[in-house]
Amino acid sequence: MAEVTIKDIARECGVSFSAVSKALKESPEISAATIELVQKTAKKMGYRANAAARKLRTNRSYDIGVIFEDATESGLQHQYFASIFDSLNINANLNGYNISFLNSVNREKDSYLSQAKYRGFDGVVIASTNDYHRKDIQELIHSDIPVCLLDYTSENDCSSVLSDNENGIKQMLNYLISKGHKQIAYIYGDSTDVTNVRLDTFYDVMRENRLHVPKEYIIKGIYHDTKSSEEATKKLLALKNPPTCIMFPDDFAYLGGLKVLHEHNLVPGRDISVVGYDGIFLSSVLTPALTTYAQNAKEIGRQLAMLLIQRIENPALDVQIVRVKGSIREGETVLSI
Repeated sequence: MAEVTIKDIARECGVSFSAVSKALKESPEISAATIELVQKTAKKMGYRANAAARKLRTNRSYDIGVIFEDATESGLQHQYFASIFDSLNINANLNGYNISFLNSVNREKDSYLSQAKYRGFDGVVIASTNDYHRKDIQELIHSDIPVCLLDYTSENDCSSVLSDNENGIKQMLNYLISKGHKQIAYIYGDSTDVTNVRLDTFYDVMRENRLHVPKEYIIKGIYHDTKSSEEATKKLLALKNPPTCIMFPDDFAYLGGLKVLHEHNLVPGRDISVVGYDGIFLSSVLTPALTTYAQNAKEIGRQLAMLLIQRIENPALDVQIVRVKGSIREGETVLSI
């Protein structure tokens, strides 16, 4: 099969060669409608930019590094991040870039910055780290290598893509309150900037609605960890006045809580309300289907790719911060009271 070229895409879309080239890079000179048409057509036709030719012409590697540290060691089995990386890879490939993961195991001997330089990466996406404030992470952020950050901002240094966590918690709580819930417990995740935003927003919304939050209703858990959610759910159900609804740190962690509910012969959506966060495929195939806040992982991955590539190809561009909204996906685990 002949290799698909930009000229082929231009012919299919009925636009110029130059318009296709600019649309693939999401240039502001091109309309949103043309960008969408060109990118959908390129993907359908199986287009891949000729990176080898461009390497010789531009003195770039057309390789992007990705940092992904996962405390639960679930790796790409973590469906939320796997969806982000899939979208990141697709959109990078459309623009002639490949993605590779940096080694997080030996980073003390071989820092992320030294790895990125040795492997000739044109830029790096920091998608997940146990501590953005850590010396080696900050060293990379402040280096001369373009970096794009997920769910963290470093003003005037790097562009960032943020899942709108504040909006997510607000939407979910307002939804639960509209269903009549006043006794809402929250099992929150690891101590990160994301968690701090979610927890602060939880308290703010409850306060705005003049709802009391007993300290026993707020329990620290671990993202993507069923055991911590299992233990937290046991504590909540053992209270003299247990909550009518439990918010879990994420959809996968909810499985630990579901186990405890089964042990107590409680059916979610009938005897107690529960909600998750992330919107992974698993949440929709559970019985009953989990009500959750679905983060837009596909758009997050696309934005990470485009912001970084734009910065690589035009270092003079201003730093951008993009917030990506998600939406509540109603399942069958919230009852009206």
